[in-house]
Amino acid sequence: MTARSRRGAGARVRTVLSYAVLILFALVFLYPFVIQTATAFKTEPDAAAHPLSPIPDPFTAEAFAHVFGGTGFPLWVANSLLVTVLVTAGRVFLDSLAGYALARLRFRGRGAVTAMVLAVMAVPGVVLLIPKFLVLNSLGIYDTYSALVLPLIVDAAGVFIMRQFFLSVPPSLEEAARMDGAGVFRTYWSVILPMARPALITLTILSFQSSWNEFPHTVVAVQNPNLYTLPRGIANLVAGSLGAGTQYPLKLAAALLATIPVAIIFIVFQRYFVRGAAEGASKE
Repeated sequence: MTARSRRGAGARVRTVLSYAVLILFALVFLYPFVIQTATAFKTEPDAAAHPLSPIPDPFTAEAFAHVFGGTGFPLWVANSLLVTVLVTAGRVFLDSLAGYALARLRFRGRGAVTAMVLAVMAVPGVVLLIPKFLVLNSLGIYDTYSALVLPLIVDAAGVFIMRQFFLSVPPSLEEAARMDGAGVFRTYWSVILPMARPALITLTILSFQSSWNEFPHTVVAVQNPNLYTLPRGIANLVAGSLGAGTQYPLKLAAALLATIPVAIIFIVFQRYFVRGAAEGASKE
């Protein structure tokens, strides 16, 4: 065997080993989701007796019927859809607007504002829960839909992502727009924003996912069961609001249904998400 063929064989062996390790890690990460899906189709005795079995015995959809008929799940879905759509739309518009201002407009204190945006990203969200409650209570919007939406409508990470993308846009495009008589907002809206589709899709996915799964904020924003979103409602189920018993199939069926919209959004826009994330992370 020649040195060249030995090198080729070694490269193939390394490739096979690399894929084997990746498949192993993929199975490790996927197994909890498989158990969740299987348990959602189990009976309660089967789930209690065989919690880690990936095969329901017997197979039943009773848990899903109970979710829709015996809980507030439809109302939670409606509330989550309303909050998620409003928050996502607000973040896409306001974060891109702020990102464009920080990337392109020259004004005193721009560096300080950018530094504050980065500082907000470093603050754990749990630290802001009590201040959020106090502000919502002071404004008189506690326990309303406004309390669920307004504090989440702008996101520091989204501003940073859009700023990084706009920094990569050639200034000559804006100069040409200004020569044609376009103002700042017209240039942003008609010239620059259409070019930011990958970053906008990335921001849309991240905003949809975070607002759909948002739980800590709902704890301090509302206490009326009619305003519960999916995470808050499912947490209520997990806490045993329906009475005695583990009720694992019911809880995991509700959790499985809650993950479907985010999974669909990510799968459909995955290639744009990866491209936008790469462009958003580009250096100035």
